[in-house]
Amino acid sequence: MQVIILENPEQVAQHASKWVVELISKKAKPVLGLATGSTPISLYKNLVRSHQEDQIDFSHVTSFNLDEYHNIDAENEQSYCAFMKDNLFDKINIDQRNTHLPTCNKHENPRTQGLAFEEKIQHAGGIDLQILGIGANGHIGFNEPSSSLSSRTRLKTLTKQTLQDNSRLFKADEYQPTMAMTMGISTILDAEYVLLMATGDNKAKAVNEMISGPLSAKCPASALQLHEHAIVVLDKAAASELTNQDYFIWANAEHQKINNTYGFFL
Repeated sequence: MQVIILENPEQVAQHASKWVVELISKKAKPVLGLATGSTPISLYKNLVRSHQEDQIDFSHVTSFNLDEYHNIDAENEQSYCAFMKDNLFDKINIDQRNTHLPTCNKHENPRTQGLAFEEKIQHAGGIDLQILGIGANGHIGFNEPSSSLSSRTRLKTLTKQTLQDNSRLFKADEYQPTMAMTMGISTILDAEYVLLMATGDNKAKAVNEMISGPLSAKCPASALQLHEHAIVVLDKAAASELTNQDYFIWANAEHQKINNTYGFFL
């Protein structure tokens, strides 16, 4: 696991965008795994800016999102489909027929929907770079604590903590889904590279458990310890509970020499 500690959230977004830009620039048919939530918004702003400055072309990109609320229309402003359109898809030249979310309404069998989503990923050749955030309880995607480390795309009940954390995004009289379709942990680990962004001291405990704690379903993000190409990009606040920061800073400086010579990807 490569741990990169930067000064502030904007530097985290800028660094993450470099990985995306290089992948899209180098690969003929890049497949991106995308995330929602507050942390990736700055990343998407950077990517939109790069596109507007003609530094990046999304016309040959396919994308798969980590998750989507259960039984919510794509047109609903609270859907992750709407989130992605507002923050990225409607502002770049991606073919939106090549953008995929693990949708499931009340008339659809979540088991068959999950299998169909997995098949779409395989048909696209797998995910080259999966962007991740981390929940305060250590979840990635909507894989809440106790999620199976071998899980695949499926319907997941959200914890009360996640519902409380996300309630700020919903009006008092607005329907807030309690379940979501999410890529499984095993699905995430299948990506060639994973890049997790975390900012703010409210994520510090989960970040420390992910990096320094035991591999455990109690902290689903700890499964990234098993990934050969896991990159964790943090601001100082999110890294504040790590006890070996000096090593990570020194190791990243050494890694950067390799990246500068050979690029980010194999």
